[in-house]
Amino acid sequence: MAKLVKKKKKLGGLGRSSGASGRETSDLRPYLVEKLPPCIDTCPNQNQIRESLMIVQKAEAYDKTPEQAYEEAWHKWLETTPFPSVCGRVCPHPCETQCNRIKLEGSVAINAFERAVGDFGLEKGLKPRKLTEETRSEKVAIIGSGPAGMSCAYHLARQGYPVTVFEAFPKSGGMLRYGIPDYRLPQNILDAEIQRILDMGVELKLNTIIGKDISYKDLQNDYKAIFVGIGAHKGYSLRIDGEDASNVYTGTDFLHRINTGEMIEVGKKVIVIGGGDTAIDAARVSRRLGADVTILYRRTRNEMPAIEEEIEGALAEGVTIEYLAAPIAITREGDVAAKVTCQRMQLGEPDSSGRRRPVPIEGETYDLECSALIAAISQQPDFTGFEDFIEGKDWIKIDEHYKTKVDGVFSGGDNVNLDIAITAIAHGRHAAEEIHAMVTGEVPYKPEERKLITADKMMLAYYEQRQRVEPKEMAPDERLQTMDAEIASTLTMEEATGEAMRCMSCGKCFDCGTCWSFCQDNAIIKPHVKGDPYKVKMEYCIGCKKCAENCPCGYIEMH
Repeated sequence: MAKLVKKKKKLGGLGRSSGASGRETSDLRPYLVEKLPPCIDTCPNQNQIRESLMIVQKAEAYDKTPEQAYEEAWHKWLETTPFPSVCGRVCPHPCETQCNRIKLEGSVAINAFERAVGDFGLEKGLKPRKLTEETRSEKVAIIGSGPAGMSCAYHLARQGYPVTVFEAFPKSGGMLRYGIPDYRLPQNILDAEIQRILDMGVELKLNTIIGKDISYKDLQNDYKAIFVGIGAHKGYSLRIDGEDASNVYTGTDFLHRINTGEMIEVGKKVIVIGGGDTAIDAARVSRRLGADVTILYRRTRNEMPAIEEEIEGALAEGVTIEYLAAPIAITREGDVAAKVTCQRMQLGEPDSSGRRRPVPIEGETYDLECSALIAAISQQPDFTGFEDFIEGKDWIKIDEHYKTKVDGVFSGGDNVNLDIAITAIAHGRHAAEEIHAMVTGEVPYKPEERKLITADKMMLAYYEQRQRVEPKEMAPDERLQTMDAEIASTLTMEEATGEAMRCMSCGKCFDCGTCWSFCQDNAIIKPHVKGDPYKVKMEYCIGCKKCAENCPCGYIEMH
């Protein structure tokens, strides 16, 4: 009887054994799996941040001039937002809060990079790419020209829809124009990015109040769909005695009047109530009007919802912030508020927002003199003419398709829920997608779900140290000399490119070649064309896992 001979496994065979080289093998094989980077995950509009940064980072390697790369990066931003220059100035950049680069020297300056790319587009007069040259027959009406409404108009125009935007105010922009001071957002920048939308064929009708100048029923008859983006321009009152004095303003009203060119005499001692961006903006504007300014906030610095950089800016400009203090009464001299009685507070249990509830400390009150008082505690929509949209205590309620309870009417932005500008821009974009789906019967595109890539799944040691570049700022004493001088400057192309070089391309191949260099079996195939994807020849792979273990960005998985 013949002996059975056990054959050795070939180098590329499955199963765990030692090949001819003595290296360990396994039945696992490498798969190239793109992950979701934290920057995109935390951006309410899912802007293609990683792709834009990497276009600039790889420009030289892929034989592109800096100008070619910046133009391509600009178009990448414009796929999701028409406002890169605006948001590059006013967005509180949640995209940076979870950036994996924090584990090294600090997050990539995404916001400053976006502004640099946006300003490059304005300087070069770049035009957005339409998705079709066809002009559709279905007309869409947009009520309100704020970030939500103009975003919706932009994305519908890209799809070939005739769009008309109706705006009640004399100028477009909504809270971007009437709620943000010029030193943060110059009006010429806002004008330029709105004009670019109008140049796509969008019609804008200013000083037009729906329900007064044009009936709502006429809109329903003349337009296939309507998007309501009226914003939240009405400030809340304090509901305390004496606030009907002539020198007491809401924050939104104060900033609106300033931004339309009105000169308001605030005197020498201004008190601002609140801890949000509107309160900080009102305080900093008052400093530029020559006043000493005190902000009263009923919680602590940790709970302030305002953008951290804006709080720091206010403090640098001499604004005083008194924490754990709230107004309880206003003393008038004739028609003028002269004194505010303040209540000392302490933090109690968390409220529905998760922040600890402020509780009065019995018997601890004090008085502050004032020449003007600005209440910037919150804001709400003016629903005059839109009362039918209000549901109970809610504002305009929408479903997952951005539809209201009225057939053919969609909505988004601050009139749905107070939030930052990029959230309103996202609402406008998604509503445009849903309107297109309603008209065509197509299913709206939904990006494939991807796993979030975190720093612990990456090889951070691969990346060389690069210090973050911060935009240059005017000195505080210079800022206070003018109302409209922009505080921060745009990064130069060289500086912005430096920030792009810090992007680690989390979760997506950036052609570093590490996997190829570690593979001894020629299983990893480099592309012949720069920028094309890598490939794996599975029949050559022995499952040694070196490619996955050494991939810096966490793109390779073993299964």
